[in-house]
Amino acid sequence: MATGTETSLVEALRSVNIFHGLSDSQVAWFAEHAEDAHFAAGETIAEAGSPADRMLVILEGEMQGRRQSNDTFYVAGAGTVTGMLPFSRMSHFPATTKASVPTRIAILRTEHFEEMFECIPEFRNRLVGLLTERVRESTRNDQQQEKLAALGKLSAGLAHELNNPASAVRRSTQGLREAIATLRDANFGLCRENLTKDVLTHLAEIEKEVAEEMSGSPVMDALDRSDREDYIAGLLEKRGIARAWEFAPALVDAEASEACIVQLAEKFPGKTLELALRRMSATVEVEKILRQIESSATRISDLVKAIKEYTYMDQAGGEKEIDIHDGLENTLTMLHHDLKRGINVRRDYDRTLPRICGRGSELNQVWTNLIDNSIDAMKEQAGAGKGELIVRTARENGFALIDIVDNGPGIPAQIKDRIFEPFFTTKPVGEGTGLGLDTAYRIVRQHKGDVRVESRPGETHFQVRLPIPQGAKQ
Repeated sequence: MATGTETSLVEALRSVNIFHGLSDSQVAWFAEHAEDAHFAAGETIAEAGSPADRMLVILEGEMQGRRQSNDTFYVAGAGTVTGMLPFSRMSHFPATTKASVPTRIAILRTEHFEEMFECIPEFRNRLVGLLTERVRESTRNDQQQEKLAALGKLSAGLAHELNNPASAVRRSTQGLREAIATLRDANFGLCRENLTKDVLTHLAEIEKEVAEEMSGSPVMDALDRSDREDYIAGLLEKRGIARAWEFAPALVDAEASEACIVQLAEKFPGKTLELALRRMSATVEVEKILRQIESSATRISDLVKAIKEYTYMDQAGGEKEIDIHDGLENTLTMLHHDLKRGINVRRDYDRTLPRICGRGSELNQVWTNLIDNSIDAMKEQAGAGKGELIVRTARENGFALIDIVDNGPGIPAQIKDRIFEPFFTTKPVGEGTGLGLDTAYRIVRQHKGDVRVESRPGETHFQVRLPIPQGAKQ
């Protein structure tokens, strides 16, 4: 670090807004008690964790830093007053800051603050305003970071949930292509056998009947299915069908009985039986794949619908009449990726609850924060497959009660009263900003409601109460 100036420190200070309108003697006092410091590009200005014992007035250049607690990037240029400000509760610098270009800074140590207010009384309100703005900006940044973290978590889960049915559709299309090729070859083979129209019509009727009945049977376990396939393959081998094991799985799916196979053998003698079985097997496979594609497409459609309803994409802002249960269900859908890892969800809804007035997307943010908090608390139980989340709604003295219950270890009594404080978190550094529950609390209060917590080992309740509109059926 070097000292020296191209212009006088007094002249440089006068270019900073906070010094505008001060007398020459007041600016001179600050210049006399401040250190005129120069930093080369890349040189450290303040180390993270070092005592916050100085106010910094950036006269030229720029400084940059990054807070490890939430990975926030900080940049301050010429004209900025930063560092330790009077009335701030900061005790240590939260980030290591360095000069990004050659930088000149006027540094005033905290031991001069009291005398500064005596000599420059105007500074009191000006610095309080700066401190207020810094807190406001820091809170905005932390809230934005919290929202981005939550969005990233939801996006990762949704990407996985969407990828599964999308991958199933992709695999099914390949299987469908192969099944249709087999069906085409079987049809060509049957056409070359000069079978009567009645015989082909009979085969088509059997195939239609099989397709309609496929979804009605209970799913067999692996052992029963294997026995059934062996039985069907044996029936086919008795009738001279080579590689009967190729046809057995589809015939089991079609619930083909011995009588059905006997009937086919009578209508399709000789090698035409194998062609008929090949066509029937391919038809069954096509029907099965189409149902898989339909199921996967429905899953994707349901997820997209849940996303739209969760975010209220198709609706303008402002309060509306909303169904609490719709919001809870959409939130559970959005968090399904995390919930399915060893957490059982139990719903206990009072469906007689009337609609309430509120901003649906904001209330969904409340349910997300509370449920996500419960998921984090149940990591140990979920790992053992014993996590349980209860989502309960009830009517209580003119309020709609939403009770989120988990069987995690509970909240220690010594921190229970602090969990709704801004920036308070028990998570490791980098995993939380401590704004999730604070955000939920503020949103509920804005809806003229209340949020409380009751906790003991193995049972934690986050209870939200929202007013039921006057005139609603009680």
